Amino acid sequence: MKKDFLSIHDFTPDEIEKMLDLAADVKRQPGRYRMALAGKTLAMIFEKSSTRTRVSFEAGMYQLGGLAMFLSSRDLQIGRGEPIADTARVLSRYVDGIMARTFAHATVAGLARHASVPVVNGLTDLLHPCQVMADLQTIREKFGDLRGRRLAYVGDGNNMAHSLMFGGAKTGLSVSIATPEGFEPDTEIVGKARGDARETGAEISTTHDVVEAVSGADVVYTDVWASMGQEEEAAERRRRFAGYTVDASVMARAKPGAVFLHCLPAHRGEEVSAEVADGPQSAIFDEAENRLHAQKAILITLMS
Repeated sequence: MKKDFLSIHDFTPDEIEKMLDLAADVKRQPGRYRMALAGKTLAMIFEKSSTRTRVSFEAGMYQLGGLAMFLSSRDLQIGRGEPIADTARVLSRYVDGIMARTFAHATVAGLARHASVPVVNGLTDLLHPCQVMADLQTIREKFGDLRGRRLAYVGDGNNMAHSLMFGGAKTGLSVSIATPEGFEPDTEIVGKARGDARETGAEISTTHDVVEAVSGADVVYTDVWASMGQEEEAAERRRRFAGYTVDASVMARAKPGAVFLHCLPAHRGEEVSAEVADGPQSAIFDEAENRLHAQKAILITLMS
């Protein structure tokens, strides 16, 4: 039976840990996996452009012995009205897996529903699970474990906040989300994450108080205030998010030795100060590299 990777919530804690163990081994011994997906092909559908998602998946498939094909909306008949179901069924006749980076989560869910090959969520407006697998790998590398640690997320209650809650809940990593009023994470996602957290002992909390969220955290995380597709809201969001910049004073509230993470691209001077993004506590480029290794582990798990 085929397995998709649409949300971390869909996997058991043991399955997530096994993928993280595999990601660490792929990073440590890349040569061991250089033919893991030999002869396999991944179709990569992009409604949203991306540096990290495209390059990491394309390079990852090549390093595993397979082939990745970039398909923009202009390359597919989806852009001319072909039903998602038809696209999924046709691609399933040609390729061994599909990765999609889209606006609506329903698009990826529809592909998964109708495809006979595994589908990977490269990002939707609701969730960004591949990024969080790389985040969890990075935190493991920095601290040796996840269970009992605390992550504070400061900013918009968006797809990153949602997937961080799911990732923390599945691994025993407590997550506190601090957002301005009106930008809270989806209540259904919060409820599901808290349900998952009961199995691992993690705590999932939301607040409007940055200090409350960050105090005693091992990891401080943020994201851009206006995501792709929200450009017209950027000026208003800068006004509403005043006071939510992760700067040296915010990092000082976290534990000594706390790590700063950001999914990138970063807007220095908005959601994070340059002194934090480029400072000694920042692990943003280790985190970006781990997109490659974490996604290779996902692809091996689903496609081999």
